[in-house]
Amino acid sequence: MTSRDASPSFDQLTRMFNPASIAIVGVSAGGIGFGRRVLLSHLAIGYEGRLYPVSRSGGTIAGLPVYRSVDEIPGTIDFAIIAVPAPSVPAAVEACRRKAAAGVAILSSGFRETGTPEGIALEEELQTIAKRGIRILGPNCFGIYCPRSGQTLMPGPDLSREPGGVAFLSQSGGHAIDAAHIGKWRGVHFSKVVSFGNGCDLRETEMLRYLLHDPETRVICLYIEGVSDGREFFEALRETGRTKPVVVVKGGLSESGGRAAASHTASLSGQRDVWEAVLRQCQATQAEDIPEMVDAALAFAHLPGKVYRGCSIIGGGGALGIAAADAAESCGLCIPRLREDLQASLRELLPKPGSSAANPVDIANPHVSPQDIHEILAYASEDEKVDIHLVIALLYHAQALQHTLGAASITDVSAHRELAGACRAAVLRGKKPVVLVLPNHKQAEDALEIEEIIRETRRLCSEAGIPVYDDVKKALSVIAKVSAYYRRRSSPAETPKGEGRASLP
Repeated sequence: MTSRDASPSFDQLTRMFNPASIAIVGVSAGGIGFGRRVLLSHLAIGYEGRLYPVSRSGGTIAGLPVYRSVDEIPGTIDFAIIAVPAPSVPAAVEACRRKAAAGVAILSSGFRETGTPEGIALEEELQTIAKRGIRILGPNCFGIYCPRSGQTLMPGPDLSREPGGVAFLSQSGGHAIDAAHIGKWRGVHFSKVVSFGNGCDLRETEMLRYLLHDPETRVICLYIEGVSDGREFFEALRETGRTKPVVVVKGGLSESGGRAAASHTASLSGQRDVWEAVLRQCQATQAEDIPEMVDAALAFAHLPGKVYRGCSIIGGGGALGIAAADAAESCGLCIPRLREDLQASLRELLPKPGSSAANPVDIANPHVSPQDIHEILAYASEDEKVDIHLVIALLYHAQALQHTLGAASITDVSAHRELAGACRAAVLRGKKPVVLVLPNHKQAEDALEIEEIIRETRRLCSEAGIPVYDDVKKALSVIAKVSAYYRRRSSPAETPKGEGRASLP
């Protein structure tokens, strides 16, 4: 469970992400309290370090001895997760500091977010303790998910243990766990997910700088409601955006959303136009919500980092191709007409009648074999005006084919398992990436097998490095986001005359 340090100045954060021992303070003997759930989740996900449950009642839980206090734990600890009532939290953090813990995650709420003098005073006390040498995540957070070390968020016993290159810093615990779950089935693998809640000590800016230097992280996602120091955040975001893609969801941009943010994590949200200007100037990619953020992270993680201009569109149905072409151009992508010699070769391959060898390539049949898809992609890759391919596979029609042919199973006619391999082979052959779209317009109870083959296809494609989307517009939108980021990064635009530079308060 070792990992290279992101930077010599970030030793404590590295220990927090890769702890050899974790104390979980506030573990109840029964029920579904936070502390108990976190302990059982770490056991379920397969954390291999030492776990020290702590509760005044003592006893055992899941075969582990329960210590009556942090002070009773033998030796030192690397990290602690605290889930006791707010008034007891400062003493628990101080006890962890005495045990040489690098940091703690405080799940407990009841601090500054309440707006009460008592809650504010408790959070200020935590800040005082942090200055003595221990780092604090929270309070009012869900903690850390780190697949490589086996740490998991509350409550994440079933998250993926496969590490990847995407990191997510979230002021919201709910968004942190949701993104981790979405990533599991979408094919987004995480290096680290951090829920930092109120952020009384560790916040977005310092952790952003950590991730900039983290060799395990290639793409960074952020959900923020407010920042503690606008100028420092601006500089950290701008510095990071020069090297790594950063996708940002900004909560609380509306008046009512801003009020909700203030009660959620005691954050001042800021004005929409100021935030959007800051994100543009820092080369950050803005997403409206967590699913859109995951969509973008999937594209940044799988697609080569470059500017994409020309796109080929391959699918069955003329109207489908027309709609896709319209959507592509609205995203700033062009759909170049393929070279005449390539069209001639494609016409020999495409079924007749009803097909079209121009771009979009209308294959006129939802049941074209994966081998033919591979050949179509190979020909389209030879056109120098094509940078990327969009393949729309209508797997949901396989059920009708099954009934027509009297096949025993939908998998006997779908050829979905071969589709991922055909797309991957085309990428290796033509040196141009493929994005696959798997729409499903049959979601009645009698169509569950369709969902199964689509899920399996998505998994196989993810393993092959092919990003998959369920909607053409989503796929084209994220291709445009990737392209826009690398265009800005290669030639950052000057601030328009008269506009000035936006800054956060």
